[in-house]
Amino acid sequence: MNGTKPSLVEREVVVVGSVNVDMMTTVSRHPSPGETVQGKEMRILPGGKGANQALAAARLGAKTRLIGSVGQDANAAVALESLRSAGVDLDGVLGCGTATGMAIVTVDDSGENTTGANAQMDAEAVLKCRDTIAGAAILVVQGEIPPSTTETAIAIATGRVVLNLAPVISLSPDAIRAADPLVVNEHEAALVLRQLKPEMPVPTGHADLTEALAASGPVSVVLTRGARGAMFSEGHGIHSVSSPKVDVADTSGAGDAFVGVLSASLAAGTSLSEAVEFAVRVGAYSVQRFGTQPSYPTSRDELPGVMM
Repeated sequence: MNGTKPSLVEREVVVVGSVNVDMMTTVSRHPSPGETVQGKEMRILPGGKGANQALAAARLGAKTRLIGSVGQDANAAVALESLRSAGVDLDGVLGCGTATGMAIVTVDDSGENTTGANAQMDAEAVLKCRDTIAGAAILVVQGEIPPSTTETAIAIATGRVVLNLAPVISLSPDAIRAADPLVVNEHEAALVLRQLKPEMPVPTGHADLTEALAASGPVSVVLTRGARGAMFSEGHGIHSVSSPKVDVADTSGAGDAFVGVLSASLAAGTSLSEAVEFAVRVGAYSVQRFGTQPSYPTSRDELPGVMM
């Protein structure tokens, strides 16, 4: 967080990130390198971490803006339709001459996924939205846009920065330390620690990973643990939230739902503890349904209970 806090009357969430279409297919299992596995079906759905997180925040009531880019093609309409319907402000989404970003997602019978290509945008596009970013209560950024773009957005921000380093990209230590919180999974946490503390052995346990990350500089840290929920630290102890037990259909986009709802909760003034608990429930809800954005809830009444 940089500079003086703005007047945050409407507590706005601004997401700077990718906007994609997801080409999703189901397979009995993921193929090994060089192996062919037959797909069962193919669907084209809206996606991209930035778009997913913005939609998740907006569907649960946050005033949300998205800054990103799409192509001037038919896929742009697919990518933006759900966002527009949810009330996300898309004035910061620029059209460009290349194709709209696309991810290839395969989902196996256990509901796990792998992703391919992502949309990109540059720092110049972020600078055009300087006032919007500076006025946000919460800035959300991820790893699907170039590092210079992410760092530029963080430098402009005067509100709270939610940094979801997924995938992990190389950022300056100052950018990572501005995170409040840094949101990563176990694999991402290890990679970030190697960036910040290359001389330090990477811990293997979730609690030790969370503690090591918290000690490395970010204002706060959230470690997502899939079906096991999440851990978090604000610099004074490690806290754990367990996930409700649900039947998993597709884990695609569950982490984005978590980040979007966490950001919306923080914008509403809740504590990090309450925000993490709520986000865990939303993540559990989303994995019960196929697809990313179509799996996100629109009201708290739909959510499973949390296991304490």
